Amino acid sequence: MERLPFNDLALFATIAREGSFTRAAAMLGVSPSALSHAMRGLEARLGVRLLSRTTRSVSTTSAGEQLLASLAPALSAIERGVSDLDEWRDNPSGLLRITTFGWAARTVLEPRLPEFLIANPQVRVEVDIQDALVDIVSAGFDAGIRFGETLEKDMVAVRVGPDLRTIVVATPDYFRRNPPPTSPYDLERHACINYRLSTSGGLLPWEFSHAGKDIRIQTSGPLVVNDGPLAAAAVRAGAGLGYILEQDVADDLASGRLVQVLHEWCPIFPGCYLYHSSRRQSPPALRALIETLRTRNA
Repeated sequence: MERLPFNDLALFATIAREGSFTRAAAMLGVSPSALSHAMRGLEARLGVRLLSRTTRSVSTTSAGEQLLASLAPALSAIERGVSDLDEWRDNPSGLLRITTFGWAARTVLEPRLPEFLIANPQVRVEVDIQDALVDIVSAGFDAGIRFGETLEKDMVAVRVGPDLRTIVVATPDYFRRNPPPTSPYDLERHACINYRLSTSGGLLPWEFSHAGKDIRIQTSGPLVVNDGPLAAAAVRAGAGLGYILEQDVADDLASGRLVQVLHEWCPIFPGCYLYHSSRRQSPPALRALIETLRTRNA
């Protein structure tokens, strides 16, 4: 079936309502000659005359009047549909689906998401927590929250947390029983609490950098977990060395309950970023969430 000339039909309806090529052209922002040319093409395509033209006015033929009566409800429905999109452009509403991992859920979303929900009662948020990196487009997510160093280059990323550092810590009692390591290579002689990655099934490597040299160490020890708080609890109890985000043990370090080693080997890396696929046509709900989570001066 030949495609209907929707654009030309809309032009015809405007000319018929205005009763003038000149007024219709001014309303549409085109020239009267362009409208006249489009109408001649439409009439030739449909095989009927739609408009009667004189030097002073334009009126619909019987066929044109019948066509206009059929077009008017459809064109009005389209105009209402386009107008209804204003709500999506201006007012946060609808469902937001976010993918992230447990640590970011606790440190980024937990403190700020309730504030967002209270301020935006028309928005519903679904948070999916998993360690695996997710293709947010194919999986149907509006956005994700991950460490900045793991993001794809084609993502639009907004910082929602400060820079971070993963450090090596243990209790003073542990170090009374075991000489503190002076380089990452000494870790093979220590009891290390390890984290198993749910994505690959392997153990999280302990990563270090010093004097331009990057090192990844696979450690061993008495405990392997896939839960950060459980690993930290074992370290605080003196069971071994932990490879833990500095932010999570700041109070322990300040009080002396834990002691940090290998300071110069533990680099800073980008913290959490909210990322999404396009700068264009971001829904108001996502823009409002970004504004709530955005970290200023981080």
